[in-house]
Amino acid sequence: MIDGGTERELSATIAQLVQRLKGSHLHSQLERRAKDCLHQPEIKLESLKEDVRHFLRVSGWEKKLHNAVYREMHVQPPLSLLPTPPEHRKEPLLYMRSAQASWERRVLKSLSSMSSELGVPLARKRPAAEQKELANKWNEMSTDEPDLSQFRPVYAPKDFLEVLIGLRNPNHDHSEQVSTRSHWGLIQLPLSVRDVVQMREMYSELGLTSGQLGIDDEANLHPGRRRFSLGISRTLVLDQDSAAAQQYSRQGCPMGLRADLWALILNATNQAQDMMHYEQLKAGVIQHDMLVDNLIYKDVKLTASNDDYYFVFEDFLYQVLMCFSRDTAILEHFMYNSASPPRSFIQGKGQEECAVVYPPNGEMAPLCFLYNSPSELYSVFREMYVRYFFRLHSVSSSPSGIVSLCLQFERLLQAHLPQLFYHLRQIGAQPLRIAFRWMVRAFSGYLSTDQLLLLWDRLLAYDSLEILAVLAAAVFAFRSDNLMEVTSLASAEAVLADLSTLKVMPLIQIFLFASAA
Repeated sequence: MIDGGTERELSATIAQLVQRLKGSHLHSQLERRAKDCLHQPEIKLESLKEDVRHFLRVSGWEKKLHNAVYREMHVQPPLSLLPTPPEHRKEPLLYMRSAQASWERRVLKSLSSMSSELGVPLARKRPAAEQKELANKWNEMSTDEPDLSQFRPVYAPKDFLEVLIGLRNPNHDHSEQVSTRSHWGLIQLPLSVRDVVQMREMYSELGLTSGQLGIDDEANLHPGRRRFSLGISRTLVLDQDSAAAQQYSRQGCPMGLRADLWALILNATNQAQDMMHYEQLKAGVIQHDMLVDNLIYKDVKLTASNDDYYFVFEDFLYQVLMCFSRDTAILEHFMYNSASPPRSFIQGKGQEECAVVYPPNGEMAPLCFLYNSPSELYSVFREMYVRYFFRLHSVSSSPSGIVSLCLQFERLLQAHLPQLFYHLRQIGAQPLRIAFRWMVRAFSGYLSTDQLLLLWDRLLAYDSLEILAVLAAAVFAFRSDNLMEVTSLASAEAVLADLSTLKVMPLIQIFLFASAA
């Protein structure tokens, strides 16, 4: 039986989902297909409703609707029956909202100062000749070598970490923590995070007795079992079921089908309207120059261009990140993001429709290994960002937010290896100061690409970023013997400088389950 409160909540959720989907392209497609099917001879007036439903089901449109609903339920925050102010839906804790607003002002001040000092407008319309030149070299932007020495990063990860370290709940009595280990860490907040036992329950499919793609395939997995796994993956792709694909991926995605499975889990399509949207964003890049383009260019030159894995994708990175910076469609995610979209205006104009948005860049380079179509790459990256990666760049109380990940990491390491944690703290090498740079980039740029993709398989499958904190703690556990010998932060950093040879899944499995075996 469903009680009255649950029934009202269910009805309100359904109404909200219907409202969200009403203005979508999928809704117009469904309407068009339903009208088209009326001309089919098998559609009878006396059973019109059921016949139309049957047509949409057998033609695959019902499954597309299911996937769209599943996506909305994962992206949007749960609906509350109580009247909730918009700012509470973005972030319920006032001190978190205040800290985020203060951080945004600091970032915008840095951007504005750079704009004034260099005499470069935040945004301007390109002259016709410049537009033509950029259009001609769109696929060869990596050959440019502009002087970007005067452009500086807006902020460094350590600057953001200092903001998180300084967070305090003004309504919480910090003296209550004195008798616990929580005061050993840098994050001093009363947020609820999972302990090791809860983590084992959450990630039970990663247990030592469960087969894992990323381990078994390297250990000469029985050919029949490998074929069986590939067969399931292909069936899921053909069946186009987002929920089933997500559940299956908890034990990893076969390399050859990973791109299809990820796009299916994210409900990221590459249809005609997606390609058209990408082309419109490309036109926006060609028409308008933005200060952030120089920052993107410099960041890619300093990172991907010098990376043995990613340098071949340099042009893709410029194209997709610059298009992303013009995409007003991502504004929707600010409804459930503690951040607010910073805006500037095209030089000489002040109308709202001329506003441009500066979203922080997510991690997209690893996706270049999976998608060779710019529009498909863009579609998947944007969905990854609005569902997950934005949480790594904003102050919030979300269980998948960077604040909770930092606290999760410290709690796991304290519980698992208290002596190591205490030793590093005593020598001025707080573990979070090292692990933060890994987590804020979702380990991109630190792990080898094949291992990073195995990690992100589980990130998508469990619909949570918590796995980043687990891996960060597992890395410290793996190098614990060496770390117990260090005497400074510099020497601890040296021990943990190279993660490129690590195998992700064995580390996570051993950290979570070895002591319970």
